[in-house]
Amino acid sequence: MRPSCPRAPSPQQPPRRAGRPHGRKAPHPNGLWSVGFRPPVGGCRAPCGADRPGRTGGAAERGGCGAGRAGRAAEGGARAGTVLGALWLLAGLLAVRQAAAVLRLPPERRFTGLGSWTGGDGVLRVRGSLYGADGFTGTPFAGLVLRPLSRAAEQSLGVVWTVGTLLLVVAVALLAARALPGRGDDGGPPGRRVALPAAAPVAVILAVASLPVRNTFTLGQTSIIPVLLVLLGCCVPRFAQGSGRATGVLTGLAAALQPVVLLFAALLWLTGRRRAAVTAGVTFAAATALAWVTLPDDSWTYWAHHIAGAGLGEAPDGVANQSLHGLLLRVGLRGPLELALYASLAAAVAVVGLRRAVRYAEDGQALLATAVTGCVAVVVAPTAWQHQQLWILLAVAGRVGRRRADRFVWPVLVVLVMTLTSTVLVPPNLVALGRHAPLLAALAAACAVPFLTRSSEVWDRPVPTPVAEPQRGRFAWVPLLRFFKRALNRPNLLLELMLIRVGYWVYSYIRAQAPDSRTLAESHGRQILGVEEFLLMDVEHAFNHFVAGVGWLKDGMNYYYGTFHFLVPLSVLGYLYARRPATYRWARTALGFATLVALVGFWLYPLAPPRLMPGLGFIDTVNGPQDLAHPDFGALTELANQYAAMPSLHIGWSLWCGVVIAVVAPRAWTRWLGMLYPLLTFSVIVGTANHYVLDAAGGALVVASGFAIQYALTGPGRVALAAIPGARRGDEARAAAPRETVRAGSRPGPPGRRPPAASR
Repeated sequence: MRPSCPRAPSPQQPPRRAGRPHGRKAPHPNGLWSVGFRPPVGGCRAPCGADRPGRTGGAAERGGCGAGRAGRAAEGGARAGTVLGALWLLAGLLAVRQAAAVLRLPPERRFTGLGSWTGGDGVLRVRGSLYGADGFTGTPFAGLVLRPLSRAAEQSLGVVWTVGTLLLVVAVALLAARALPGRGDDGGPPGRRVALPAAAPVAVILAVASLPVRNTFTLGQTSIIPVLLVLLGCCVPRFAQGSGRATGVLTGLAAALQPVVLLFAALLWLTGRRRAAVTAGVTFAAATALAWVTLPDDSWTYWAHHIAGAGLGEAPDGVANQSLHGLLLRVGLRGPLELALYASLAAAVAVVGLRRAVRYAEDGQALLATAVTGCVAVVVAPTAWQHQQLWILLAVAGRVGRRRADRFVWPVLVVLVMTLTSTVLVPPNLVALGRHAPLLAALAAACAVPFLTRSSEVWDRPVPTPVAEPQRGRFAWVPLLRFFKRALNRPNLLLELMLIRVGYWVYSYIRAQAPDSRTLAESHGRQILGVEEFLLMDVEHAFNHFVAGVGWLKDGMNYYYGTFHFLVPLSVLGYLYARRPATYRWARTALGFATLVALVGFWLYPLAPPRLMPGLGFIDTVNGPQDLAHPDFGALTELANQYAAMPSLHIGWSLWCGVVIAVVAPRAWTRWLGMLYPLLTFSVIVGTANHYVLDAAGGALVVASGFAIQYALTGPGRVALAAIPGARRGDEARAAAPRETVRAGSRPGPPGRRPPAASR
């Protein structure tokens, strides 16, 4: 229900300026709103002046748009509460799923690290060396701490360990969320924190989904405890702002469990907290001495024979070791040369990283300083196994970039690196880079990424993104996402590449996992041929044999089929990104929705293409004759689902290209050329026996569905399709919305004048 608005000034009050809606910028003098073409969806739509008869006087004036603002605030609060509840529900489901996934594993595959501490009868090892043939990699002090569990049965120990580890992970996430820096302009002290309500569930979700935590659950390691102790000592004001004794004790205990954590004692010393640094060193020495007295042989093995545990566990030159030492070993360096180079590089990283950590600690960003120091520890440690890399995830606390649109790049990069494997992050030809992604992320956080300080002018006020208000469509319910504002500027390239890569991997994975029953796919193929025969459009067999009989035509179509499917869409996206940023966002979103609809089709209707239909005489011009029981398509045999033919994404993507080219091309001949591309693609997929005619119809349908879904969710795309001169030159501040009247019959404004774009 629209809020009522006063229409005339009260006799006791000065008249309001006519034509100014409450809570919004003044409309353009010619009737245009500041952004968009029709009245923004929601809120007050009519000018609140004296131009309409109706309610007048103070009562109406007091209860008009003020009541509307209050209603919108209440609606926003209810929406925020719903989102917060959904986030906590998702966090709980992920936590329960992770615990259940570990407990469902066979006994020989779960708690493999915990199993190295247990004896043959299923209880914790008490006699014998900790560092025998079972692969224990912890410090002697860690083995000493675990002695109280020596009488717990293996089954109950596993359950208790899983629940305990889950509670530790949640505690780490909540501490990290609470330690996030607050606003710098809220009038409070520099170290004041204003935690966002959604930060806590998001932190739990990211922690539980991260690879280090998942690896910790599977192995049964204690690597979460040092992170928790350091966060307690460095980020909790009760400990961090006291005399320093508690911080030192907590840091020293963490170092006794993971010696490289002693770097935090250096951080405390450099930030002027020398009492805490000394206490940390004394605590570490006392805990280590206690382990020496209790377990002398194991202490000698750990500290002297293996040099602080560097030779324990897996081979240090394995990919799992994401430290500088492991990297140098993998490139083939050995002996004194490798040790000298490793020591030099580790010292340089430690000096640069600690200086940066000190800067952020003095700036009031305790969590970021902790994360940077932890990343230094990952890089310089002799071994940095996956369960010891949780420090990298904490680096999402840093803010990077002057533009609001760039603020997501670093957090998204860190989250992707810490939650996805190398095969997902990069294509196969860059797999070597993907395998070292955690080390590169840690090195970047420690030494390279220019995190903002709280004194920066863009700390809380980044350069806003030009946006357009949601536009009403032909139907009253369009758009469904009435809060969505269409961005008009060029998105960050690195972020786009990351999302495109991950999105394509998800597409490939879902397509490969779609039902691929040969019997079902062939029966669907016969259904398609029956329908086409009834419609007198079964031309595939004749055209396929015609193409196979003409050598140059067959070779050309084979090359076309394998090359242009990816080349042309990527080229169109690249052009739009460089020349028409707002149109790029519109076209990219429609393509994503179309591909998502196609995946649904692959699952619901597995279909054998003509070349895989037995006994029908189709010729596979690309791969040659095949044994249908054991087909061989080269590298695609294991990667692609050959029975995902309906709908045809060759047609879908090519038709998308044709539509986009027809929309943005400046000349008629280029528009015709763009529409010719899907027609050529249709000829190729039928001539090479890769698709039926109805597959092409399905491809056209999914593209239409992609554009329709985007229209229903976000409204008309006139803003995106308009020429935005400022965006073409990269000048976001001059990006302007296109011209259109508020409603039919509005008078045109002065020539050459455009309403400015809003920002967010």
